[in-house]
Amino acid sequence: MRQKIRKHLIFKGRVQGVGFRFVARHSAEAIGLTGWVRNCWDGSVEAEVQGTSEEIGLFLKKIYEARYIQIEDLEAKQLPLKEERGFQVLHG
Repeated sequence: MRQKIRKHLIFKGRVQGVGFRFVARHSAEAIGLTGWVRNCWDGSVEAEVQGTSEEIGLFLKKIYEARYIQIEDLEAKQLPLKEERGFQVLHG
């Protein structure tokens, strides 16, 4: 079994009002990732995803290929693993 990692991601660009959170949740659930995604007050989108590095790479590929979403910048850092189930869209 491949080792899991957790990444904190901040997406900047045309990422709000274009279905980003729906695409992120759908992609994460299809791949089997856990974590969350939410809109930020500054127009960016923040997410934490947990899975193998290959699974997270596929997740990012699906988001970059999604229609209407235009990512201009992506900040990523590794975090400690968390015990959690599923992938959630957070509000507020």
